[in-house]
Amino acid sequence: MTDQTQRTTHFGFSEVPEDEKAGRVRGVFTSVASRYDLMNDVMSGGVHRLWKDAMMDWLAPRPGQRLLDVAGGTGDIAFRFLGRAGHGHATVCDLTEDMLIAGRTRAEAEKMEGSLDWVVGDAMALPFEDASFDVYTISFGIRNVTRPEEALREAFRVLKPGGRLMVLEFSQLPNPMMQKAYDLYSFNVIPRMGQAIAGDRDSYQYLVESIRRFPDQETFLQMIRAAGFDNARYRNLSMGIAALHSGWKL
Repeated sequence: MTDQTQRTTHFGFSEVPEDEKAGRVRGVFTSVASRYDLMNDVMSGGVHRLWKDAMMDWLAPRPGQRLLDVAGGTGDIAFRFLGRAGHGHATVCDLTEDMLIAGRTRAEAEKMEGSLDWVVGDAMALPFEDASFDVYTISFGIRNVTRPEEALREAFRVLKPGGRLMVLEFSQLPNPMMQKAYDLYSFNVIPRMGQAIAGDRDSYQYLVESIRRFPDQETFLQMIRAAGFDNARYRNLSMGIAALHSGWKL
């Protein structure tokens, strides 16, 4: 049997030892934290905001719910959730402290810090007790996890019975010609934007590559079901550039 320390995983298009990936991902997001939200707007033309609103529409937050938003450092999902719920509580958990610092700064500016916790943690080993949350969300983060199937099992563990998982992630266009055109844009434009705006081409090259390495919609749906979730479904956004996956702990 291969020793655990010798196992490899992908980091973009590169193969790296599994025990190195988290540190590399942390380095990427430490580098881009201060310009992360701006780059999201520039890269997507602001469409990521519509995707996140669609996530909230399907989630339909209710008063009093407790949210765990994983890989949610700058607070975009948590802020939307609390705004829709009216009153509730959100815990933002992220591997990268600099992303959480950016999120806390936004929360203070928007007078929302009383309803939020900020926790440094790993999606594969969450620092929370079983059955602690009503809702688990992860937005454009699960493709950066070393073993996404472990993150999904952790999501199942920390959700209460009746709790809901929702994942927003880049996905695959069903039309090969459209996918080719999108790839040309992604690989030729986004890294250059990263250099111009965030001063970091390499991190955005990795982020583009990581999108291509992530499973397609149906494969990821099966991963969610394998983690124990029922009534699992997905919806394509912008013809499949992104997708929302939903599942319930029943």
